Amino acid sequence: MARVLVTGGSGFIAAHVILALLRAGHEVRATLRDTRREASARAQLEVGGAPVEAPLSFHAADLLEDAGWDAAMAGCDYALHVASPVPGAAAAGDPAALIRVAREGTLRVLKAARAAGVRRVVVTSSFAAVGYGTPLRAAPYDERDWTEPDAVDVDAYTRSKTLAERAAWAFIAGEGAGMELATVNPVVVLGPALGPDMSASLDLVRALLDGAVPALPRIYLGLVDVRDVAALHLRAMTAPEAAGERFLATSGEALSLGEIARTLRQGLGPAARRVPRFELPDIAVRLAALVLPTARLAVPRLGIRRSATSAKARETLGWAPRPAEEAILATAESLIRLGMVKG
Repeated sequence: MARVLVTGGSGFIAAHVILALLRAGHEVRATLRDTRREASARAQLEVGGAPVEAPLSFHAADLLEDAGWDAAMAGCDYALHVASPVPGAAAAGDPAALIRVAREGTLRVLKAARAAGVRRVVVTSSFAAVGYGTPLRAAPYDERDWTEPDAVDVDAYTRSKTLAERAAWAFIAGEGAGMELATVNPVVVLGPALGPDMSASLDLVRALLDGAVPALPRIYLGLVDVRDVAALHLRAMTAPEAAGERFLATSGEALSLGEIARTLRQGLGPAARRVPRFELPDIAVRLAALVLPTARLAVPRLGIRRSATSAKARETLGWAPRPAEEAILATAESLIRLGMVKG
């Protein structure tokens, strides 16, 4: 089978992508910014049921440094660029750094892939690069849509994902030298946690289970299971018709936090006893925003349901995602199993 490089090998999505590749018989090379994380990355894969003696190696490479990329990429047939800075980095006070890592890191991976003669690169982009900064509409967003990164209501994370994907397509058009590109653009990714490193989406479910959210603002989230996101990466990697295409990944209509909470209560029974039941009126959230930074972050999203369609991935690549409810419960059950929820 093929030799595939996966960037950001310790991440939530990347771990599931690696598992899918290994199960399909591919040889995997995974990059880590810090190779001291190799033991925990391997432990995650073990939890996920990685095949024994799987052809897997880890290599040091930083998205902001040239060192290591050529060696990691040498001899690879495909590269899956999953690594990306996370939204929390913007909150740390340096949104410009978030954007720089996303854009420069993507270009660094593409240049190394071109130099190594890689056939195709699949970049993990986001719905953040599709559905923001333009007038809200009722019709679902699709792959023809792009976020307007300079709109006043676009945050640093959303801007970083948009600029990074734009840079990737521009590179392929101008300097790709025949190398192919596809992107996968998921909405909020849930699914089985494999270890203690938490993505923001998993942390949301944990907060609901722990009762850390006393009441629910009227916010809507598009959801998709990480196992389905991984499967879509593999299809985008090898399908001839995926070359030069974007693929939105969503399981269906966006759900409110109230609907997510109800799914947890119905599916988990007593284990969901701390999950909140009360949905806050919008006016209460707006008043709380006068004094609470967390409430202030929620205000621009109140009552807004952005719909996305994955018809292209379903029809072109035969992709069939799980229902959102299954992803929600798989997330919760894994967090409970790993002891990451209050007893």
